[in-house]
Amino acid sequence: MIKRTITAGLLIAATLTSFAASAANPIELKMSHFLPSTHPIQRDFLEPWAKELEERTNGQVKVQIFPAGSSFGHVAKQMDQARAGVVDIAHGLSGIPRGRLPKTSIIDLPFLVQSADAASKTLWKLYPDHLTDEYKGVKVLALHAHNAGLIHTRGKKVTTMEDLNGLRLRAPSLAISMMLEELGASPVGMPPTQVYENLEKGVIDGTVFPWEAVNGFKLYEPLNYHLDAKAYTTSFYFVMNERKYRSLPEDVRKVIDEMSGQTLVNKFGDWWNQWDQPGLDAAVKKGNEIASLTDEQRDKWRERLAPVIDKYLASLEQQGVKDAREIYQKAQ
Repeated sequence: MIKRTITAGLLIAATLTSFAASAANPIELKMSHFLPSTHPIQRDFLEPWAKELEERTNGQVKVQIFPAGSSFGHVAKQMDQARAGVVDIAHGLSGIPRGRLPKTSIIDLPFLVQSADAASKTLWKLYPDHLTDEYKGVKVLALHAHNAGLIHTRGKKVTTMEDLNGLRLRAPSLAISMMLEELGASPVGMPPTQVYENLEKGVIDGTVFPWEAVNGFKLYEPLNYHLDAKAYTTSFYFVMNERKYRSLPEDVRKVIDEMSGQTLVNKFGDWWNQWDQPGLDAAVKKGNEIASLTDEQRDKWRERLAPVIDKYLASLEQQGVKDAREIYQKAQ
């Protein structure tokens, strides 16, 4: 009996010693993204996620966040950094650099989705059967998309397809660029952090964004007009270096799994609704003019853009994406 008590005591002591060592020498994870540190994606999503991971692992893990402007904040390098292990976790745009994640970017096609909730859940449902080969070298923690975006302009009001003719508009992905070209505009590839400056200089006439970005980048200041066309969405990934994930203790991996996947994906609908409202409020307060497409007008835009969808899917098939149309149909 005494021997058992001593053995139990030694086990407890060893566990406490191990925990103390883990707390004293925590696992340090680098997390990067391409948005300003003040952006709600960092404030409401990335920072709380990192804090919860630290708390639920009892201090075994510490997360350092590197936003835009940091050494790891370049928008086009998020996936490469995560794959190479330069950072451990990254949040990035699926459409930058273009052509990197063609299957995932099918969700960006015109008039496919209207809400972040539906788009994010659709992406996550598509992932196991259709998207895994695009994420080799990383563990996918979540895929998501924003609420259906608007067309924002400076100096010229846009309410019809014809109004877009000749306008230079910043576009975040190939699918959206093709949409704008079909409507007569000239798409311009550009990181979101450079849009404000280029609007002021007249390099571009407008941009496509959800309301969230209008507030996050203070674009309500140089912009005058907003058309709520609900014409497109943009997708994002949240990934972790696979080797790093597998090297973590089992209890840490379990916590990461519980905090990610469907549990995390389910949060983006409410988050985007919250993030969009300040952008709309700021535009209204400044006195910007806001218009919306009617259902009848949206049907006309959708009919006009049907060839773009077919062309985009055909181009993916030529690149070897044999299930492009199946993915699109399932997304619908």
